[in-house]
Amino acid sequence: MLKVDVITLFPEMIESAVQYGVLGQALKGDLLQVATHTPREFAAPPHRQVDDRPFGGGDGMIMLSETLEKSLLKVKHKNSKVIYMSPQGDVLTDEKARALSKEEHLIVICGRYGGIDQRIINNYVDEEISIGDYVLSGGELGALVVIDAVSRFIPGVLGHTDSADKDSFSEGLLEQPNFTRPRKILEQEVPEVLLSGNHKLLGEWKTKVSALVTLVKRPDLFQAYLEKENEKYRALKKKKTEAPLKELKKFWMNLSEQDRKVLGLAELNEEDFNG
Repeated sequence: MLKVDVITLFPEMIESAVQYGVLGQALKGDLLQVATHTPREFAAPPHRQVDDRPFGGGDGMIMLSETLEKSLLKVKHKNSKVIYMSPQGDVLTDEKARALSKEEHLIVICGRYGGIDQRIINNYVDEEISIGDYVLSGGELGALVVIDAVSRFIPGVLGHTDSADKDSFSEGLLEQPNFTRPRKILEQEVPEVLLSGNHKLLGEWKTKVSALVTLVKRPDLFQAYLEKENEKYRALKKKKTEAPLKELKKFWMNLSEQDRKVLGLAELNEEDFNG
């Protein structure tokens, strides 16, 4: 079981959000434990101040190191990994979430106002993590994103053991489009292959469609994926197949106009396969 302790001035934000969906099921199944701690419990009455003006001036207040440190030391032990949610940190990725899911204990510090004292980061924080190149009012929303992303890799949390491995980014590709009943809506019909029941064919088809979707929506991810596929291709002693990009282009050309439309690939053209 993964234990996550969140240090925050607004524990209600965390406590309420984790009660729903996949996280709620993980908590009920004792696969995940999430607890909150607030520096205010260590602040002196009557005002219980947890922030102060920064040395040298500047916008915003800085969370006091004394109360934050006491909250941290209350839950930290030798196997704890301390994370600070910060726009200056490494951006959260699928790979990072997978790695964090293997930890025994995570402590997530949520900053507020102008942030936290750098000396706390220097002495206690193992890793700073960001959820994107933008600034939020506090680290709570980021912490929830981390907890949710990490929990999906904990065995037993998702309904199917391989669900996380088939999600977007798991193999460097975006997930292929999904459909459900009825077969035809809004003048668009589900591709025939999805009704075939041929699991081997479906697996190959979905991988190629995922590659095309990635090419359209995230060319940067597609380029990285293509480089890996080219390496595999060059390593083959007997090349029984065509080069990856050429093979993918042939697959796209064999898709019907209707299938291209329903898969969101209508804007793709031959020039997109050049280079």
